[in-house]
Amino acid sequence: MDFEVGAGEVFGLLGANGAGKTTTFRMLCGLLPASGGRLSVAGRDLRRAAAAARARIGYMSQKFSLYASLTVRQNLRFFARVYGLRNARQQERIEWALEAFDLAPVADTDSLQLPLGYRQRLALACALLHEPQILFLDEPTSGVDPLARREFWHWINALSQRGVTVLVTTHFMAEAEYCDRLAIMAAGRILALDTPRAVKRQARSAERPEPSMEDAFIALIEQELSGEEAA
Repeated sequence: MDFEVGAGEVFGLLGANGAGKTTTFRMLCGLLPASGGRLSVAGRDLRRAAAAARARIGYMSQKFSLYASLTVRQNLRFFARVYGLRNARQQERIEWALEAFDLAPVADTDSLQLPLGYRQRLALACALLHEPQILFLDEPTSGVDPLARREFWHWINALSQRGVTVLVTTHFMAEAEYCDRLAIMAAGRILALDTPRAVKRQARSAERPEPSMEDAFIALIEQELSGEEAA
């Protein structure tokens, strides 16, 4: 597997469950040891300078790694400390998060009591407290309603425009259209790596002159499976 992601790019990883998306993310974040090859994040070699690389990374897991018994403000304070923010800087970033993500009205509410959309906002705010250069989002919109999903992608685009590199995994084909480039994976291998338009173009046929992203995804997976059977 070989790919590069540029600064300010929104890069998507698509694949069915078990394709290797989350494992790839965890390796890039330094949460899992690399199974092989070379991993460089924000100009830092993860094998030699993992701590320096992680300091430049924000990570939002699929399960929203929040502490249910803590309030919104307490969660923000906890993650600020984890990221090394102290004193006035810590308070400044917490106040920024409460305002930027409209969390001030629920600042003293336990995160367990929040609607899913608000928990999503809080998890993203926590991942951004230390102003990372690269943001990893592992299926961040799973389970949320379409309006919350659209709002979330508005934040992603705003971050990209400010130069933050965003890598996102998703199983929603429509979300893949929002990425600058994407990789379609199966069994730890990349089957396609290009812009959404170019990936769809690969699936054109007489029966499907204008294939959707779902059409392209299915065609690539079927082609991979037929190749395995032939082998």
